[in-house]
Amino acid sequence: MTQKLFGIIGWKNSGKTTMTERLVRNLTGRGYRIATVKHAHHDFDIDHEGKDSWRHRKAGAAEVAVVSAKRYAIIHENGNEPEPPLTDILARLSPCDLVLIEGYKRDSHKKIELRRNESAKTERLSPTDANIVAIASDQPQTDESLPVFHLDDIDAIADFIVQELELHKTT
Repeated sequence: MTQKLFGIIGWKNSGKTTMTERLVRNLTGRGYRIATVKHAHHDFDIDHEGKDSWRHRKAGAAEVAVVSAKRYAIIHENGNEPEPPLTDILARLSPCDLVLIEGYKRDSHKKIELRRNESAKTERLSPTDANIVAIASDQPQTDESLPVFHLDDIDAIADFIVQELELHKTT
């Protein structure tokens, strides 16, 4: 079965993480199994200095798996390798009903563009990306041909995603 993908994009401070979190909560509340992928444009770490797994990485391990009865994580050091493409990351995910993708502006999955007054930039992304299928904003969007939602209308945005992707629960 082909993975169902939907992206949340926008400029810095447009509310991507908040929107992703709210959509996950809404859609899992409806019974869907959701996975997320977050793109970071900066160095990040899920590991902390002094912890055993951090020490393993600092000693030179290319991958470190941290496993418990409740969860596991695999930390992969890219080293001199380029950042992996989104398709490589998606292939590692367990089956789910929908993968919400935060960021990855230039990839070819369907997306909603977030626009906020507090965003770092105001340049509209939709005119140059045919994969943007809707807009969510905190202000009216005149002369917009795509469906427009208020940033806080999570129910309507979730309904739109379910309809747009023809989502079906697999569990």
